[in-house]
Amino acid sequence: MTSPRPAADWHVTEALALRYAEGAATETDAWSLEKHVESCSLCAGRVSAAVRAGAAGPALASVRAELLASVGHRPAPVPTVASPLGRWARLWWAAGPALRGSWVVAVALVLGGAYALAYGAGFQGARSWLLALSPVLPLGGVAVSYGRHADPLYEITAATPSGGLRLLLTRAAAVLTVCVPLLTAGGALLPPVAGFPGAAAWLLPGLALTLGTLALGSFVGCRAAAATVAGGWLLAVTGPLLGPSATGPSGTGFSGTGLSGTGEGSAATIAHYFSGPTAQGSWAAAALACAALLVLRRRSFDHLETR
Repeated sequence: MTSPRPAADWHVTEALALRYAEGAATETDAWSLEKHVESCSLCAGRVSAAVRAGAAGPALASVRAELLASVGHRPAPVPTVASPLGRWARLWWAAGPALRGSWVVAVALVLGGAYALAYGAGFQGARSWLLALSPVLPLGGVAVSYGRHADPLYEITAATPSGGLRLLLTRAAAVLTVCVPLLTAGGALLPPVAGFPGAAAWLLPGLALTLGTLALGSFVGCRAAAATVAGGWLLAVTGPLLGPSATGPSGTGFSGTGLSGTGEGSAATIAHYFSGPTAQGSWAAAALACAALLVLRRRSFDHLETR
């Protein structure tokens, strides 16, 4: 590619497809090729055929067969990236392991537990508990979205232009796409708690904690970062919910503790993390700072967790 041309006039040549399959294409050419084949089935088929016919073909076929065998699938013909099945497979892979594993089940169980407590056991603090937990629920999905522990093809994908931070952000966005509507709508349908903000108040804290996890993950890995951030948040917000209520009588059972959800003191203590322009503005500033650090550290994900 000697000069840029309109996308409609440019197609992947046999020579470029061969260089790409052999790993000899320049980074610029590889980026252009990968972007082009997303919308051009002709070139996608050409690149797919070149890769399967190249030196990496047997290895890729072997890896695929082992992966299918490990999850109990029968071997099937490999779909090319030009086919509809191939495109859906790429989208499913890009969404990440979090949406294919137990994390989605865990989020559903948290919501189901909140509704069971609120409407089955009459626990009036279910909404405050759900709002307090909502910002850290996406972190579990981020923790299992990227790295050697989460992706059998991690070393291959991390070395491609589509890997690294680009893939991690795609998978983190998929996690948030699931969490935001489920947790916000679920919280809105729970009984309100006096002195507690609305169901959508967790969005900026959740975004800031997610970006903070990604930024910290550039140093220590996604799992360790998610555990650290989630642990810090839970220590900060669950203490007041578990502590004595400012208005409820002391004693045993739920009635004398913040677990009842009727004590306004506990709700007011937790609410300052979510309520008001100062709190929300601080979360927005924290999200921007974490995003800036993530941009500065973007190259670190190319070689993350190689030890």
